[in-house]
Amino acid sequence: MPKLRCLTAGESHGRALTCIIDGVPSNLALSANDINKDLARRQKGFGRGGRMKIESDRAQILSGVRHGKTLGSPISLMIENKDWANWETIMNPDILPSPPLNKGGLGGVVTRPRPGHADLTGALKYSHRDLRNVLERSSARETASRVAAGAVAKKFLSEFDIRVISYVTEIGGIRRQGSGVKGQGSGNNLLSLFNKAEASQVRCPDLKAEDKMITKIKAAIKKGDTLGGVFEVAVLGVPAGLGSYSQWDRKLEAKLSYAIMGIQAIKGVEVGMGFEMARSFGSEVMDEIYYRRGTAGRAPVSGGFYRKTNNAGGIEGGMSNGMPIILRAAMKPIPTLKTPLSSIDINTKKKFLAAYERSDTCAVPAASVIGEAVTALVIADCFLDKFGGDSIEEIKRNYSGYLKQIREF
Repeated sequence: MPKLRCLTAGESHGRALTCIIDGVPSNLALSANDINKDLARRQKGFGRGGRMKIESDRAQILSGVRHGKTLGSPISLMIENKDWANWETIMNPDILPSPPLNKGGLGGVVTRPRPGHADLTGALKYSHRDLRNVLERSSARETASRVAAGAVAKKFLSEFDIRVISYVTEIGGIRRQGSGVKGQGSGNNLLSLFNKAEASQVRCPDLKAEDKMITKIKAAIKKGDTLGGVFEVAVLGVPAGLGSYSQWDRKLEAKLSYAIMGIQAIKGVEVGMGFEMARSFGSEVMDEIYYRRGTAGRAPVSGGFYRKTNNAGGIEGGMSNGMPIILRAAMKPIPTLKTPLSSIDINTKKKFLAAYERSDTCAVPAASVIGEAVTALVIADCFLDKFGGDSIEEIKRNYSGYLKQIREF
């Protein structure tokens, strides 16, 4: 059973999104501001839709924190939907005499599934005749809850000098210079990329690529189309030994891939060099091992052992090896199109153009922030599994003892 569990609830146009996080130890300093910073980052990015103009996501801590410190009990969070007033009738949980309309005159029963969405398959699975029952929950709006939970996990990890960062490497086929480079992974280099990305409208550290990406997004907006792309998540300061080789479902890359693939619209994940490794000789891509005595070595989180390259992406044999963890995720274009594709009405079985719900043109920058959040949740869970305790103080004692052990190995 996971040490850190997260459960989200809420619909895209419902009253609020909620999240319960169980397993956070006591005495962790935590405030709503720690969470709201990442919620704001999730809403940025060139190519976002109209909802970002009306929503300013802020989390309310409802339980599990007192006087700025976690209690060790479940933490519950709530993020109000500012657009609820316009959807209160159509999303009302009570029985209504007739199909409702929202204040804008939209709504009613949705019967035209959008290609690429959960609409049709969800209706078949759950026997819904109104596709809104599917699209409200399957919407990527739900990820705000996971970003909030991930911010709590990040705050926990920061107590142990572990950072989770991200940046965009590709949008619409335009790549940043040096993306996917063999052996990348120095902590300082990754932090530099992250800092540049934070100042970019598309979270890309390459200014030339950024300009081209923005131009292509503008073309997609004009066309009524959408764009996908690729982002990378890096975890710095992870000790060797998270995860396990003992069972398939305890392998670190399996857990991380599962979490990343759980983000809406993600269709592929790579660790380290990923598929490029399959095209190379083993002698070209295995990370050779070196040793340096003393605690001031190049990789203190793995004792005196270190590697000069990081083709494996910080994971070997299902476990972290002390190098930065590098994940790469591919996001498909958003399937909601202003120039809609053909579909079939589920009632009449006649051909129609698919329904359009307010959406983004490109959400790859936002997806990278969500990638940070789910990665942080997995790393925090594996960290607690390895160094578990009920309070921050206890976990720090356990972790300190382990670092001493591997330094002396």
